Amino acid sequence: MLNYNENKVTAGQAQLIMASLFGTEVEKLKFSDKLNRLLHLTELNDRVKTNSVHIMLNFDVSEKPDMLTMQQIATAYMDKIGFGDQPYLVYKHDDAAHAHIHIVTTNIETDGNRISLHNIGKTLSEPARKELEVEFGLVKADSKAINKANRIKPISPEKAVYGKTPTKRAITNVVGAVVSQYKFTSLPEFNAVLKQFNVTADRGKEGTLMFEKQGLIYSILDENGNKIGIPFKASSLNDKPTLNNLEARFAQNEEKRKPFKESLKNSIEKVFINYKGITKDAFIKQLQKQHIQAVFRQNEQGITYGVTFIDNYNKAVFNGSDLGKAYTAKGLNEKFGPIDQLAKQKQDSYGRTGQYQPTYLPNTPKTDYLKADEPTEQYLQPSVFDRLLNNLMGKGGDGGAPLTTSKKKKKQERGKGL
Repeated sequence: MLNYNENKVTAGQAQLIMASLFGTEVEKLKFSDKLNRLLHLTELNDRVKTNSVHIMLNFDVSEKPDMLTMQQIATAYMDKIGFGDQPYLVYKHDDAAHAHIHIVTTNIETDGNRISLHNIGKTLSEPARKELEVEFGLVKADSKAINKANRIKPISPEKAVYGKTPTKRAITNVVGAVVSQYKFTSLPEFNAVLKQFNVTADRGKEGTLMFEKQGLIYSILDENGNKIGIPFKASSLNDKPTLNNLEARFAQNEEKRKPFKESLKNSIEKVFINYKGITKDAFIKQLQKQHIQAVFRQNEQGITYGVTFIDNYNKAVFNGSDLGKAYTAKGLNEKFGPIDQLAKQKQDSYGRTGQYQPTYLPNTPKTDYLKADEPTEQYLQPSVFDRLLNNLMGKGGDGGAPLTTSKKKKKQERGKGL
C-alpha cells in the first residue's frame, strides 16, 4: 500500500501533501519513518488479518481543489469515520483526468484494539462524503450535475518501455477501472472499451494451448493499434481479470446495462434527425460529443460487418444488433449520406448469390483472385481496382456478411461501364 503511493511519487505522478501524527514535517519523513510508524501499530495485534486501510477520495472533473482544501477535506473525513486519532498519510495523485487523493493508514490503535471495518463504507464513509460535499460546496456524487464521462487515463504508448515505465501497474489501473465501471457482455465488447485506453486483452489464436486453457494476456497498444512492450498474464494483475472471472460478469452486466439501452438508441436517432444525409465519419464524431464511441469492425477485405457502441457516460456497451436491426452496421449504412452510399453500392457488386464476382485487370493473373464459384464465407481477395475504389469511397457493411445484389442488377452495372 505504501509502496504503491511512493512509487507514484517517484514517477512524478503523485505528491505527499500531509502526514498526520508522524511526529515531524512531511519534507523530513523518510520511507522508513512512514513504514515503521504503521508497522509498529500493526505489530500490537498480530491476530488481525486486515490491518491496513487504503482510502481514495475523488473530486468531480470540473473541480480543481488546491492543496489546503484537500488537506482540510482529508482531515475532516478521517475524523468523521473514526480515524482522526490514527496516523495517516495523504497523497495527491495526478494520474487521472480528475483530482483525487489517497489516504494510507492502519486500523490498529495504540492499545492494540482493532477499529472495525465492517460495513464502514455504508455506515460511516457515505454519510461523511455527503456532509463534506455540503461543507465544502463540492459537486454531489448523487446528482446529475456530476460529469460521469470517461475518467480513466489512457496509457501513453511513448512511455511503454519495459524497464523504464511501470507498464504492469499502468495496465492494472486501466483494466481494473474498466472491469469495475463498464457493463460489457463479451470479450470483444471488453476489448472495445480497453482500446480507448491503449490496452488490449488477447486470448491467443484458436488451436493454441493458451486459447484451449482459457488463457488471457494484456498488452499496451501504440497509436496504430499494435501491441508494444511486455504482455502480462491476467492472473498476475490485481483482482485477477482472467477470462473465467470476466465471463462470470457477462451475465450480470447483461442486466445492469438494460436501463441504458433506450437512451443510447435515442442519442443515435437524434444524430440522424439533426443531420440529414450524414456520413459515417461525421456520425462517429457527433456521437463522440455525447461521450459515445461507435466502433465499426471490418474484415481483412475492408468489409464492415459489425458495430459496437460504447456509452462512456453510463459505462454501458452494446453491439448494434443488441439495439435492433436499424442499429446494425448494415442498418446504419443505409442511412448514411452519398459518399457512404457509393461505398455501399460498390460492396453490392459482391453479389446477392453469396458469390464474389471478381473484376480482372488486363495482364493480371486470374490466380490472384478467388474463383467465381467460391462462397463469400471464405476470405475474399478483391482486385486491385476494387481495393483502390474501396479506399477512395469509404467502406460500408452490414451486420454479418457482404452486401449483395441480384444477377440482373449486376449485369446492368457491367453494361454501364465504370
